Amino acid sequence: MSSHTLDVLAIGNAIVDVIARADEAFLADHGMPKGSMSLIDEARAEQLYGAMGPGIEISGGSAANTAAGAASLGARAGFIGKVREDGLGKTFAHDIRAAGVAYGTPAANEGPATARCLILVTPDGERTMNTYLGAAQNLTTADIDAASVESAAVTYLEGYLWDPPAAKEAFLAAAKISHTAGRQVALTLSDAFCVDRYRAEFLDLMRNGTVDLVFCNEGELKSLYETADVDSALVQLRRDVASAVVTRSERGALFVAKDAVVSAPAHAVAQVVDTTGAGDLFAAGFLTGYTRGLDPATSLRIGALAASEIISHMGARPERNLLDYARETGLLP
Repeated sequence: MSSHTLDVLAIGNAIVDVIARADEAFLADHGMPKGSMSLIDEARAEQLYGAMGPGIEISGGSAANTAAGAASLGARAGFIGKVREDGLGKTFAHDIRAAGVAYGTPAANEGPATARCLILVTPDGERTMNTYLGAAQNLTTADIDAASVESAAVTYLEGYLWDPPAAKEAFLAAAKISHTAGRQVALTLSDAFCVDRYRAEFLDLMRNGTVDLVFCNEGELKSLYETADVDSALVQLRRDVASAVVTRSERGALFVAKDAVVSAPAHAVAQVVDTTGAGDLFAAGFLTGYTRGLDPATSLRIGALAASEIISHMGARPERNLLDYARETGLLP
């Protein structure tokens, strides 16, 4: 990568996660497809919050988790995302800055409350998410700090934030600034249900060069190309975008480009406690290696290591210093 002052600048929903354990009967009683991410309104958020068992509250949001993970790995990370000037908004801002992430998006003084994601974790570690986007969906081009985008080796866009029209404009503006500065733009597809909503638009971003690097799991990949055949979807993916990372849970991950396919195994974990944030932290690890100029196989292994730490406990922010962990395993100097 050419000279830059940020390795990764993530743009996405600024959300506070509320995480609680639940059984599958609870999901069925409340009409939640297991493993899904559903957008809900404030009334539904209040109703579910009242029905949930005891939980923990911690700053989250997919792209924000990636930024925090990258910072824990020693990368220079920044985040752009909107909160309200309220209690949860202050909590979010404090937490992400405490994680070592540069964050300067002005809080809204009026309008919807700070976003929150109600996460139900079943005994198998699978998470089912119900998200009230609140203030997060009011991100606009005015919130895109051009100097930050120009300074970042990779600007990383969160697919979940493709819902609000103003946020789409903000994404496109950031991508243009990034490319004009000779940088790269990455997109995470976020969720198979998200892909179902915006399949044509995501493919257009890839095919017209707005996005250089895509992150997805196999479910999102199959949704993108409307097929149950992963191999055929990979062939199409390599045609449509310069490069991509495809995570495959316990089977590791792939890096694909027009002229290459590289695989790496998953990193062993004693017990899967909560898969919340696994993809976010995988992206953090890969991008940390990628922006350092490391080869794809090593970058994938750093991603797998970061993901393994996250799924070993509740919550989507690291509980140990990931740079120390990567050094212990010889993946980073």
